[in-house]
Amino acid sequence: MTEQVKELNSRVMLSDDRQGEVFPEIGTDKNFKKSFYIESYGCQMNFSDSEIVASILQGQGYGPTKEISEADLLLINTCSIREKAEDTVRKRLRIFDKHKRQRPGTLVGVLGCMAERLKAKFLEEERLVDMVVGPDAYRDLPALIAQADDGDKGVNVFLSREETYADIAPIRLNSNGVTALISIMRGCNNMCSFCVVPYTRGRERSRDPFSVVAEARDLFENGYKEVTLLGQNVDSYRWESPDKEFEVSFAKLMTMVADIHPDLRVRFSTSHPKDITDEVLYAIRDYENICNYIHLPLQSGNSRILELMNRTYDREWYQNKIDRIYEIIPDCAISSDMITGFCSETEEEHQDTLTMMDYAQYCLSYMFYYSERPGTLAAKKYADDIPLEAKKRRLSEIIDKQHSISYDRNQQDIGKTYRVLIEGISKKSADDYKGRNSQNTMIVFPKMEGIEVGDYVNVFVEEATSATLIGKIVS
Repeated sequence: MTEQVKELNSRVMLSDDRQGEVFPEIGTDKNFKKSFYIESYGCQMNFSDSEIVASILQGQGYGPTKEISEADLLLINTCSIREKAEDTVRKRLRIFDKHKRQRPGTLVGVLGCMAERLKAKFLEEERLVDMVVGPDAYRDLPALIAQADDGDKGVNVFLSREETYADIAPIRLNSNGVTALISIMRGCNNMCSFCVVPYTRGRERSRDPFSVVAEARDLFENGYKEVTLLGQNVDSYRWESPDKEFEVSFAKLMTMVADIHPDLRVRFSTSHPKDITDEVLYAIRDYENICNYIHLPLQSGNSRILELMNRTYDREWYQNKIDRIYEIIPDCAISSDMITGFCSETEEEHQDTLTMMDYAQYCLSYMFYYSERPGTLAAKKYADDIPLEAKKRRLSEIIDKQHSISYDRNQQDIGKTYRVLIEGISKKSADDYKGRNSQNTMIVFPKMEGIEVGDYVNVFVEEATSATLIGKIVS
């Protein structure tokens, strides 16, 4: 660790004024004047934002509830990345409206990316909501609620160049008490032609490292064992001190968090291939508690399609990045995002994505067919000319390919022993625990006396499916 980072760490130790704060669980505090119910859709950033919203609302006397029927305020944190996500939100709002009619005075608010994209039109077209709040306007929620209580519709979708919510301690909603999300930056400067994120979340800005490390330390001291550092593109995280004396890259920030304690695992999401550096890879290699897992979205395996997508790399460049990751971190697991049926994609270009999957050997992928989003560069410049039937068939082929690769990879783990962080009880059996290894693979194993959720255990793998390893605790 460099002398600069050591100095930064010492500053953080002195500036942490949130040490020892306990985040309340849902339903534990009966002293709230009113209650709110919130649903989150989309990426991890949306779920992290909901925890910021919960903290702001708590300051106004609102407590969280798991029951829609009990809520005075119904919120839905939305995603605009695909049309299907927006359709889901509209269906949920109609359900919210029924509860609103049964409980006069209940307010309904739409938060997040969909709110940002549709803005005031949402109030005019849907007539189901009282508030529309963009992802940079959550501090204004108290004023918007008061405005809605007076019978006026509230809208704030202002995009900020400074807002990071660094000073707000999130309320850990639905927490397992073991893993937590920490937002380290907001926005995105990558203008991928298919993506609405730069329009709904604005430009990139990074949190100061002091607040990030303080939040991570607070979590660890309250029993959490794993944090995931979040951003639309975490590798472009960069913070400079006001006096220009210190600059902190993403790799340095990761090591600062990892230095809190060896038992605090560190994960991150998401990486853009063009920005992930050797410095990041060496940090993963050199720190045992920085997990050997990288989410590296591909989107397409064909160079022409990648150019249309404005991904700023081609097939050969991406292959070289995959090679570099495996060279520095041989046991690293890599996952990906893929879009099939992008504008003008041919069958041969689709095959390039399938062969890239074979090359990269992804442990898992998030796979979708192309959904044109209004306002994006692709919607303005390119025809969405691939028939839906072809999109779905190509997607099915990609899913089948990933299923096969995941199964083969997991079969190779039989007979190995992994250090696993127990995250909770298995969904299929109350007699089993579940947890993940450093490579982010879920492992299920029988409970053992004296072992609890939040413990680290060594698990010997005996069986494997395409999604899960099955084993037993060993010494």
